[in-house]
Amino acid sequence: MKDTDTDRASSTALTVWLQRLENLHSREIDLGLERVGQVARRLQLPLQSSPERPRTITFAGTNGKGSTLAMTQAMALAAGLKVGSYTSPHFLHFNERIQIQGQPVTDAAIIAAFEKIEAARAEISLSYFEFATLAALVIFNQSDLDLWLLEVGLGGRLDAVNLVDADVAVVTTVALDHQEYLGDDLEGIGFEKAGIFRPGQAAVLGSRQLPASVRQQATALGCSIYQLGREFNQQDQQQTWCWQGSDDQGQALELPGLPWPQLPRDNAATAVQAVLLSGLPVSEEAIKQGLSQARVTGRMQRQGAWLLDVAHNPQAADYLSQQLAQEKPCRRLAIVGMMADKDQAATLSPLLAQVDAWLVTALPTPRAEQPEKLKTLLESKGGRVLDVFTQADGRQVFSRAQQLLGTGEFDQVVVLGSFFTVALFLDALQADTRSSCVTV
Repeated sequence: MKDTDTDRASSTALTVWLQRLENLHSREIDLGLERVGQVARRLQLPLQSSPERPRTITFAGTNGKGSTLAMTQAMALAAGLKVGSYTSPHFLHFNERIQIQGQPVTDAAIIAAFEKIEAARAEISLSYFEFATLAALVIFNQSDLDLWLLEVGLGGRLDAVNLVDADVAVVTTVALDHQEYLGDDLEGIGFEKAGIFRPGQAAVLGSRQLPASVRQQATALGCSIYQLGREFNQQDQQQTWCWQGSDDQGQALELPGLPWPQLPRDNAATAVQAVLLSGLPVSEEAIKQGLSQARVTGRMQRQGAWLLDVAHNPQAADYLSQQLAQEKPCRRLAIVGMMADKDQAATLSPLLAQVDAWLVTALPTPRAEQPEKLKTLLESKGGRVLDVFTQADGRQVFSRAQQLLGTGEFDQVVVLGSFFTVALFLDALQADTRSSCVTV
């Protein structure tokens, strides 16, 4: 077969695999390490920290873990290190979850990993996320890497990612989200996220305001603790900012003149502390280069008049609202779709003052809230809803938003509320970009 035929066949085969995995396990989310741990051991994956295994940094938190991982990756790549990263969920292609050197791995590599897992699991049932996590670890273990970066999917203590002992464990923020799995008490949620800490290893706390349970757990395990605002910090320097903290040898460091990142600066400061604690060679120049280059799909992502952000809980929405408030005043249209299990009122309320009108859309998942209910909620709070789309058709909603931009009534479109919402419009934006290209 030609290469294009081979690629098409692999893509089809991966699609078949993913469809099968969606229905393989009785529960979409099934927290616990016993089943997946048995399979990992059969695969002989290096779960324990050792000099032979690549250094590993694990990231947990309600918000900010993806951004912090992305900046850590960018700095490590700028330093010339060989890096594997595992994140979730994906937007358009499953391959986004598993990256080597910042690039998604091939369909063929994922299929090969799935086949190994399938052979090893035998009678053991695995969820979609557990299969994905094991696939990332299989691929990383076969690659010549210096650093593994692993993002927790849900919680921490019982998440499949927590199979791997982290050399550096990062908890970015703790807020109410996924209460049906983690509980509705911040101390309890903090304890779950602190489950990624390991005895005697480094624990990086990426917020000034965390439940006491997070630091208490790190202390109980004898971790070396580094918390934003205490053991490390960041501050403005007019057009730049300064980081202050220490390296893995406990030597105090100050890095002035750092470039303003495109992502939250608290997360940037946390990423700097994490990468310096890895013990790998990362220069000040690599830190500056990585911070200036790091981007994350769906986090304050700008394309022309469009701004895409996956804000889907109150803490994330409050941050987005603060960022919008600092921008030049404009007439702003927002497109929103949300999951039914989210705190919709508390998520949307901070954004009402920054948004002039709303388009409400359905999403392609049974977990989504009915758009009419979101419309009613927005209007009860004084929001102006122009249209409701009862089908998850990103192209249709995109066309309507583009039409409204064209009339001059609005200057900016913000897409928010869920990973699913952003995914709908990433696809539409990419299609629009392709159709606008003219070959000369």
